Amino acid sequence: MTNSELLARRQAAVVRGVSQATPIFAERAQNSEIWDVEGKRYVDFAGGIAVLNTGHCHPRIVEAIRAQLDRFTHTCFQVLPYESYIRLAERLNELAPINGPLKSILLSTGAEATENAVKIARAATGRSGVIAFTGGFHGRTAFASAMTGKVIPYKKALGPPLPGVWHVPFPVAGSDVTVDDALRCVSFIFKADIDASQVAAIIVEPVQGEGGFHQAPAELMRGLRRICDENGIVLIADEVQTGFGRTGKMFAMEHYDVQADIVCVAKSLAGGMPLSGVIGRAAIMDAAEPGGLGGTYAGNPLACAAALAVLDVFEQENLIARANQIGERLRSAIDRFALSNTLVPTSVARGPGAMVAFDILKQRGGNEPDAETTRRVTRLAYENGLILLSCGTAANTIRILVPLTASDAIVDEGLAILESCLAA
Repeated sequence: MTNSELLARRQAAVVRGVSQATPIFAERAQNSEIWDVEGKRYVDFAGGIAVLNTGHCHPRIVEAIRAQLDRFTHTCFQVLPYESYIRLAERLNELAPINGPLKSILLSTGAEATENAVKIARAATGRSGVIAFTGGFHGRTAFASAMTGKVIPYKKALGPPLPGVWHVPFPVAGSDVTVDDALRCVSFIFKADIDASQVAAIIVEPVQGEGGFHQAPAELMRGLRRICDENGIVLIADEVQTGFGRTGKMFAMEHYDVQADIVCVAKSLAGGMPLSGVIGRAAIMDAAEPGGLGGTYAGNPLACAAALAVLDVFEQENLIARANQIGERLRSAIDRFALSNTLVPTSVARGPGAMVAFDILKQRGGNEPDAETTRRVTRLAYENGLILLSCGTAANTIRILVPLTASDAIVDEGLAILESCLAA
């Protein structure tokens, strides 16, 4: 079977609304390498969109899943609970950067995590309103897409978003929005749209993922914490993409001197198995009535086994330190690209740890985005053996999410392919 044959079958059988970044179909993968159905090898700089911080098919994770397969695959935790769910919740409570007694719930997807975080905040406060940020991405389900701060492609032609969400401009370095502007907009919302006493939560990504890998300034996080404290609002950190070592710390909120009340996790939590979670202050997390939270597949035992193995791998292979080493390697190369006169114009690197991105621009030293060249670069990348993703509100950001288990040789190989694509 060839890639083109599978693409034709996919186009006939699968809905158009599910996008596809490449015309490549995977056959097998190991660590940070993938082989397609035609046998061609690729360096993986996408990591399943930040899901594979521990790489493809890590032997410890595969072993844990196989062991669980021999015991049972599903009971539904709400019917017949199991110890691995409890043990994983205990470990997440220990790791989360929030002081005091914590509790967790396990779910299946990032969107489930953000929606349940809001449900919990509403139960705890008796309020309904939510404030989010432009450029933020919180999922594709009904309320998650309402919180997402980008119309195309997440809201266009999909009907009116659910009410109860107000968006604040996100302060991006080099833009015309400052932290003071963003915080002032929150006060405008309190005056013009909804009283602060009716706002349940403010949700924010410590580093915007789909929005272009822009890190929230420390002053913004302090300002949001102050607003939440003054008005009894729950602060939710969406760490679905930033969590589990990607930013050089286990959680991106560890880069700040303030804490969230609730943290949403998913993606690299379970090494590719569908698992997400919400971790938060126990008094807030226990506000929902029994039966108000959960899901048939939520906290699946195979996924729990994988997640426990992921946490073991982080400790045993020191992947937090490795994230910072990879990040330094990526930033050094990208900053060199930005100085070159033989490559397309690019910005310097940004993003903490190994959550690294850069912009492709119309002119060297300018700010005008070049989305068309960005599309050409990602196409050239997979044609030359590199899986590479773009993102950003202007579709001109190249993001790198290579597994934290990748060797220096693989990282350098991927960077060499990227450089050749920027030259072409």
